[in-house]
Amino acid sequence: MPEGDAVVRTARRLDRGLAGQVLTATDFRVPQHATADLSGGVVVGTHTRGKHLFTRVDRGDERWSLHTHLKMEGSWRVYDSGQRWTRPAFQARVVLTTAERSAVGFSLGVVELLPRAREEEPVAHLGPDVLGQDWDPAEAVRRLRQHPDLTIREALLDQRNLAGIGTMWVAETCFAVRVHPRTPVAVVPDLTALVTKAQELMAASAVRMRQRMWVYGRRRNPCPRCGGPVEVEQLGPPGRERPSYFCPRCQPAP
Repeated sequence: MPEGDAVVRTARRLDRGLAGQVLTATDFRVPQHATADLSGGVVVGTHTRGKHLFTRVDRGDERWSLHTHLKMEGSWRVYDSGQRWTRPAFQARVVLTTAERSAVGFSLGVVELLPRAREEEPVAHLGPDVLGQDWDPAEAVRRLRQHPDLTIREALLDQRNLAGIGTMWVAETCFAVRVHPRTPVAVVPDLTALVTKAQELMAASAVRMRQRMWVYGRRRNPCPRCGGPVEVEQLGPPGRERPSYFCPRCQPAP
């Protein structure tokens, strides 16, 4: 599932392609919005909240917000007028067309057209957004401390504690601060340093996608710090296990 940094980059791509443009056609290929039509509306812009995207459209006196979530396989791609799509048409869930280009949302996990006044409803449960303008590390730490017995990995992945981080940046953050992902929250030496490092890494990647990870996806590769082999464990609730990468030398088990 794309994490907050990738979602921010997606929002910027949509803004470059659509912001300030008039929609000449819209196509919502989901049952609940199959008859919706925002043609004639002006795309105000796209912003993010955690892993959620909100594309705002003003149409006359109407103020709409298109809420989408990429989930595991979704993506938004922008094409010049007449350019061939790079994914199959049957995977398209939303098509927003202007005179110059089209934005196509493929395999989107969530498509929800909301009045602007209700925009916050789908994300009201989320914790501080790691990449949001209102990022509050103290509040993130407070929420984490409410779960002292959870592993730091599971606590970080709970979007109610802090929003936008996923398995990749949890692994990289824990490596950076030398904390094993199975360490209970109560035992983590410095939660403030940990969430600050997460924000630092993700903010840098939001500007320019990091090409090489320290441990994520690098099983049996040498640790960039000590040279020992990177390991991976499947962690999480039964049936929802996900890979957790770490260096057993630099991040000793609790």
